[in-house]
Amino acid sequence: MTHWLFKSEPDAWSWDQQVQTGAKGEEWTGVRNYQARNNMRAMKLGDRGFFYHSNIGKEIVGIVEVIRESAPDSTANDPKWDCVVIKAVAPLATPVSLDTCKVTAGLERMVLVNNSRLSVQPVTDDEWAIICKLGGVQI
Repeated sequence: MTHWLFKSEPDAWSWDQQVQTGAKGEEWTGVRNYQARNNMRAMKLGDRGFFYHSNIGKEIVGIVEVIRESAPDSTANDPKWDCVVIKAVAPLATPVSLDTCKVTAGLERMVLVNNSRLSVQPVTDDEWAIICKLGGVQI
């Protein structure tokens, strides 16, 4: 399994809204960055990701799962843009802030710390384990 991080502004799409979609999940639409799109194209069914609130809060708040692999983004007029469908799996018992990530050993190379603008990004297995521990999640 590969791990990812999905960023969303909570006033546009929040963790609570993601949870409300239930088992059917939600398309992760609106990504218009080639690197982020390519990350989604690399995702496989069952891959897990962190749900990150950007701008407001700046913290990892939950875990999601890819339930449909990359397909054309239904909100795009151009077929070069894709999206996946993700569903909420579990909240973090303790949200993990960007500031915490910046000062935690083992996270200094994390994409979130070094390229906070990328909306869909990979997370290494070691980074996944560290953040799950910080967030009070058993892996």
